[in-house]
Amino acid sequence: MKVSDILRVKGNTLYTVTPEEPLVRAIEVMAEKDIGSLVVMEHGELVGMLTFREVILCIVKNGGAVGTTLVRTAMDDHPLTCTAETELDEVRRMMLDRHARYMPVMDRRMLMGVISLYDVARAVVDSQNFENRMLKAYIRDWPVTGDEQPSAQL
Repeated sequence: MKVSDILRVKGNTLYTVTPEEPLVRAIEVMAEKDIGSLVVMEHGELVGMLTFREVILCIVKNGGAVGTTLVRTAMDDHPLTCTAETELDEVRRMMLDRHARYMPVMDRRMLMGVISLYDVARAVVDSQNFENRMLKAYIRDWPVTGDEQPSAQL
């Protein structure tokens, strides 16, 4: 399974912010849209990611206040990225290694979407459920030869 499979199901709604926007405005957008991250874009290019992790770290650093802090100050300016062709197993490894909950999906310099650890986990569970149903159907349809007795249903 590839990242493109997740994006196809998830859709292509993206929320972005510029690095010069006030952090308080970015937080309002995240709360209003019920999202955990914003892609930080400048001049049409990805320059960072802002997640609740960065927001909380910034607030703690500022003594519990957001104040006049800009997104640029709080954002992760070296976010982990992948492509639509990246295998899901590789994405899981990358996200776990870096403790990343959100990952921009890029096609060269173009932002294609953002996937979350939730999206990855859901895709894995859906895939495993499908495989389990297919295996159970296969086992139930296994032909019985003359010397074998049918086993109990699974």
